[in-house]
Amino acid sequence: MDPAIKRAIASISADAWTKIQYTNAILDEATGQWVSVAEVAEIPFTAFTSRKKSEQIAGRLVVRRIPDLAPTAAPGQGTLFDHWRFHAFFTTTDHEVLDTVAADKTHRQHAIIEQSHADLKNGPLAHLPSGVFNANAAWLILAVIAFNLVRAAGTICGGEHARATTNTLRRKIITVPARIACSARKHLLHLPADWPWENAWTALFARALSPPTAVST
Repeated sequence: MDPAIKRAIASISADAWTKIQYTNAILDEATGQWVSVAEVAEIPFTAFTSRKKSEQIAGRLVVRRIPDLAPTAAPGQGTLFDHWRFHAFFTTTDHEVLDTVAADKTHRQHAIIEQSHADLKNGPLAHLPSGVFNANAAWLILAVIAFNLVRAAGTICGGEHARATTNTLRRKIITVPARIACSARKHLLHLPADWPWENAWTALFARALSPPTAVST
């Protein structure tokens, strides 16, 4: 959000904004329009204007705005954007390929990878264990393998677990408050009574220990 971006956003006309499918959006069946707090608009924009003409790139600045429920401006101090939060990105994709709404939706889908980065940084990648490059590379590989296994486990558990973070899955599914007992030459796993995640854990246990599914050729 440098000054050039802010000037471009400020120049977007009030009637250029289109409501989009966003969190808690409702589709008005009569008009076919979304009733939503989020809106998008776009404006032509040239990137890298500080460089020579041949290195400048013309494209589109697509902007999404949502209400700012916690404005930081002090009382009596004016703000450039009145109670809106703006998220802008630049693209050279032709409008005929992706219009404003489609471009914004595609961009939000790309942001999913950032959640994975945040999850890894909040876990094994918070501190790399060594000053040796190869050791850190091995640690990274193991961290990604563990992350993928946990994500697969969450998907099998289903429901809220399919989108839960690694720390949440570790607390609810992996770190099980149970004890192992032996009786009649069998190992028994005693799980807590009235455990809220019993069904999810049981589904994961059954999937992990069941025979592999036969594939016809």
